[in-house]
Amino acid sequence: MKKNVYLLLRSKTGTLGFLITVSIIAVALLAPYIAPNDPNKINASHLLKPPAWEEGGSSRFFLGTDNLGRDLFSRIIFGSRVSLLVGFFSVVVAGFIGCVLGLAAGFFGGIADSVVMRLSDAFLSIPRVLLSLVVLSVLSPGVLTLIFVIGVTNWVVYARLIRSEVLVIKQLDYIKAARITGCSGRRIIFRHILPNVFSSVIVVSTLSVAQTIILEASMSFLGLGIQPPTVSWGGILADGRNYLASNWWIATFPGIAITVSVIGIMFLGNWLRDVLDPKNQGIL
Repeated sequence: MKKNVYLLLRSKTGTLGFLITVSIIAVALLAPYIAPNDPNKINASHLLKPPAWEEGGSSRFFLGTDNLGRDLFSRIIFGSRVSLLVGFFSVVVAGFIGCVLGLAAGFFGGIADSVVMRLSDAFLSIPRVLLSLVVLSVLSPGVLTLIFVIGVTNWVVYARLIRSEVLVIKQLDYIKAARITGCSGRRIIFRHILPNVFSSVIVVSTLSVAQTIILEASMSFLGLGIQPPTVSWGGILADGRNYLASNWWIATFPGIAITVSVIGIMFLGNWLRDVLDPKNQGIL
């Protein structure tokens, strides 16, 4: 533990990514307590208020208001909850599906391997965004639907990664020894193989969260993701696209929030990759 903390502090990008990620999680968890206003409260007397530091701005609305007079700062704070919720649970869904299929393909081989690989080829042949749009246009949009769709369309990267690592690990001496001693296939998978590929799953999952936040914002921006009155960063961007020329703050600040969040999570993921990669243990 102390070694990992030391390695984190040694990495400037890793430390920055960790701080950004922790801050976003804290903001999401404490949103009802730190948001200064109700994110969905419409106020006709405060339509399109500029940020507090601009002429006509108000300290009550630090980042200004949107076309319905809603506090933009509060909406961005509450929007972080949806982005992290969708990002985390969709990665859990994708990771579970990918790990199960990847372990089966790599360990058992044969028909299982052929079916999983051909299925993954089929998913890779269709652009992920296009596939998500098609499915979301058929299903009723919402948080659970978005989590399901993003999770189901993102399992391929996990399956291929796990399969390739299992193909290498199952040829090692300790796996052969486990077979000789009579260990069942289930015990070998869960006791000897899965712990050795888990670090790779963590790294891919961290990086996937960042990609999922962008995808969620894209789907919500197009009207097929999170639906009002639930607040999401993509939804705020969609509200502000018609006001870019005159009221730039409506779309700019949620865009900055998405950018900072993705950069922070990517920095953390890159640091985890370097730390958990056995090839770098001696270097770090």
